[in-house]
Amino acid sequence: MTTDQNRTGGELDTLGSNLAKIEQLSRRVVTALSHQRSVPPGLQAPSNELFLKAATAYMTEMMANPAKIMEHQISFWGKTLKHHMEANQALASGHLTAPTDHTGKDRRFAGELWQNHPYFNYIKQQYLLSSEAITAAVADLDGLDDADKKRLDYFSRQIVDMFSPANFLGTNPDALARAVETEGQSLVDGLENMVRDLEANDGNLVVTLADREAFQVGENLGTTEGAVVYRNRMFELIQYAPQTDKVCRTPLVIFPPWINKFYILDLKEKNSLINWIVSQGYTLFVVSWVNPDPSYADVGMEQYIEEGYLAAIETVKAITGEDKINAVGYCIAGTTLGLTLSLMKKRKDTSLRSATFFTTLTDFSDQGEVGVFLDNDFVDAIEDEVADHGVLDSFFMSRTFSYLRSNDLIYAPAIKSYMMGEAPPAFDLLFWNGDGTNLPAKMAVEYLRYLCQDDRFARGEIQMFGETLSLADVDLPVCAIACETDHIAAWKSSYRGVQRMGSKQKTFILSESGHIAGIVNPPTKQKYGHYTNDDMTLTPVAWQEGARYNQGSWWPRWGAWLKKRSGAQVPARKLGTKDFPVLDAAPGTYVLAAE
Repeated sequence: MTTDQNRTGGELDTLGSNLAKIEQLSRRVVTALSHQRSVPPGLQAPSNELFLKAATAYMTEMMANPAKIMEHQISFWGKTLKHHMEANQALASGHLTAPTDHTGKDRRFAGELWQNHPYFNYIKQQYLLSSEAITAAVADLDGLDDADKKRLDYFSRQIVDMFSPANFLGTNPDALARAVETEGQSLVDGLENMVRDLEANDGNLVVTLADREAFQVGENLGTTEGAVVYRNRMFELIQYAPQTDKVCRTPLVIFPPWINKFYILDLKEKNSLINWIVSQGYTLFVVSWVNPDPSYADVGMEQYIEEGYLAAIETVKAITGEDKINAVGYCIAGTTLGLTLSLMKKRKDTSLRSATFFTTLTDFSDQGEVGVFLDNDFVDAIEDEVADHGVLDSFFMSRTFSYLRSNDLIYAPAIKSYMMGEAPPAFDLLFWNGDGTNLPAKMAVEYLRYLCQDDRFARGEIQMFGETLSLADVDLPVCAIACETDHIAAWKSSYRGVQRMGSKQKTFILSESGHIAGIVNPPTKQKYGHYTNDDMTLTPVAWQEGARYNQGSWWPRWGAWLKKRSGAQVPARKLGTKDFPVLDAAPGTYVLAAE
């Protein structure tokens, strides 16, 4: 027997062994799926009313303007037929190559076989031509209001993206080639990855985005030196150790969003905003919110304000001996900081010298991309879900935000993990993204109904603590940082909210990039720039058109703004006091609690 024959026999043995493993793993997949948690239909898709409206609009248009419909159809038929003929001509000529590709670049199909292999290129081109036709048909559909049309566009794109040939093993040449190269091992590894994810998520397919073993909060994430100096049922207050001999007299407290955990601001030393702030000579406190369980069902926005914001502010004042502090709110925590400021105005509480808002919505008249999930069909289903369970499980929030970027956060990772058999990357940001938190039932419904849907704060109509709170009450110096491609807090809406505040001193900074990368943008990387314009009377579009573009991070610009409102230099403060002793080392215990 020759060496080549031995090698072939060995390869067949390996392939056979891997096929047997695939069969065993497939049974585990079926078993895991049989234990899948029940997800209410209302949280999986929009109500049938949307599709009925779309169908009615389409039929009405077909009757009233058949020429427009035929124009769409003929254009689609012409492009697909032309491509079909070109593909046949290439084959008839004896050249096993793809015809000219008119579909343009798409990173889902970057592999060489998508470009040059006649079969796979044909599938890719036909898919993209069909996608273009569907997108155009939805875009040109009349007879729907703007909100319904926006939702129809979003959910039709979800369907189109889901059916990409890259998402299926039989039509993904990169995955098939990998399976051949590895004698089936990549498929074994991929199924093992799938089984792991299914079994870890109650039968729901949630793709692991980052290597869970590569990071440990408190060891290589969230490592800036500090200590928990206060704790109640809502939060732990972390005071960070000084890195300078002198610090600004006025301390700073950051309120991160409780939809995720605070260490997004302290991932690694090189990109930690927390570490950077301390290094600039500030006494910094950060709130680490509790991850609520069903016992928090009756906790609402008032409890977050009273037991969270106001308690933290009073504690920081007591520890530092200062009667005024500066505050930062990020995302939903910025929205709630705005509510807190309005309440403090009503109560004549002047504890805050300035407020900074990171990617914050206070005006919800335009809900941005996330607005497709804020109609009654979804919110009604959320209300039913939290009534049954006491909390809105992090599973639903994570899935919602992932589908806003489904190709990047669902399909591409799934292809790499399940088809290519690759291990998840050691990526700190994606690790944090998968470390979700729950939302208390009452708070979730109040936020969605009163703020997102009814826009009561911007309208000056929200009732809390026996008071009517309004954006116009926010009259202290404010600085807002929004992000240009933010898919959660649209920057134009953020800008309009700041415009409606009562402050005479307003600064608005527009960072490049999105909801996270635009904020976690250290000066050392010189990655994303930012826009500034002092004229806050302009429309958002006019403001950006007249804005100055600045290279590099917004951090130093905000730091200079904050320094002017932080008082004289004083000796650096020790952690805690006699009345507020050190309870635990940072990052504390709440951030480590499992869901």
